[in-house]
Amino acid sequence: MNFPDLNLLLTFDAMLREGSVTGAAERMNLSIPAMSRRLANLRETLGDPLFVLAGRRLVPTPLALELAPQVHNLLEEARNVLGNKQVLNLGTIKRVFTLRTEDGFTGAWALRLSQRIAEQAPHVTLRFMSQGNEDVAALRDGLSDLDIGIAGPLGPEVYKQRLYIDSFVGVVNNQHPLARQAKVSAEDLVAYPHLSVSRRGRTRGPLDLELEKIGLQRKVQLVVPGFQAAMQLASTSELIAVIPRRFVEWSLPLLPLSIFTLPVVTPSGEFSQAWHPRVNNDQVHRWLRQQVQECSSS
Repeated sequence: MNFPDLNLLLTFDAMLREGSVTGAAERMNLSIPAMSRRLANLRETLGDPLFVLAGRRLVPTPLALELAPQVHNLLEEARNVLGNKQVLNLGTIKRVFTLRTEDGFTGAWALRLSQRIAEQAPHVTLRFMSQGNEDVAALRDGLSDLDIGIAGPLGPEVYKQRLYIDSFVGVVNNQHPLARQAKVSAEDLVAYPHLSVSRRGRTRGPLDLELEKIGLQRKVQLVVPGFQAAMQLASTSELIAVIPRRFVEWSLPLLPLSIFTLPVVTPSGEFSQAWHPRVNNDQVHRWLRQQVQECSSS
């Protein structure tokens, strides 16, 4: 009986995560020709191209997408079986973790987190990518290891841990008329144009609902997808931005910004980290989650 080559499962997983032969070869510490041979064997074994060229990336075929969850679960079970008999040695771990997160989180904590990680696990790499639609697909398919940001509806299967709760504040450049006021009224707030932060391009949010209750309306002149871009634009214009306080405090040494308390009460933002059950018991992933929690709370 010919036993199947289980390394082909690792080949499949690496190709799915990286979307290129070069990236998969780097992930598996193989040469590009060796990785190409493994991919050819995998295609022959399953009778499907599995990954086809789309632009500059290789994208999975329907069969590859169908097999992805099963392959991920098999590999995770294998890691757990072997890991239970081994003491975690962070100094020898070689992993690339992908964190899908707010750009404000990346700006505020990415460097601090990476330095913390490097001190304990020098061969671990952190890869940050921007958030898109709030869904579980990236976590389930292994394209993202952690989803960090304002808590959203990711589904009942996802584990979620609160990192902290932050309030929103008004932000203007240091030369803005509101920067020189001791207290900003609701009328002051709507007297100047605003920029809104929304990944979906929305121009209305909780602030607008509160202003409408007192018969006021702000003018949203610009919508951007992230808090970091909003702060940079506010620092060079007369636009008002509404940003989580922690993100602004991190940017104060770098950008000419002033903070003011909003004249209406808006809901606080709950920042959390979320992950898929398939990695819940993984020792290295558990260690990563602990580092994120400790870094964001300090």
